[in-house]
Amino acid sequence: MPTFMAIITYGDRAVRDAARPRHREYLQHLLDTGKLHESGPFTDDSGAAIVYRAADEAEAQALLDNDPYSQAGALAGARLVEWNILFSSKT
Repeated sequence: MPTFMAIITYGDRAVRDAARPRHREYLQHLLDTGKLHESGPFTDDSGAAIVYRAADEAEAQALLDNDPYSQAGALAGARLVEWNILFSSKT
């Protein structure tokens, strides 16, 4: 299945903090259903990377759009790219 990386930039901290529990529940659901490969924030707190497994770009975009952070307006920006993983310690 193709892999897509969303590189997100955080917006308003208060909005993000309010949406964080729903965001994490959503990501856990995606992980449990095989749609999330991995994710996590950048150490400078500017944003995060979310790596999806999706059939195509439209599905990956829908996964990003349905994220509570996206729906709450907690993101200042997002870039979605298909990622061809050549080397990985994950199976």
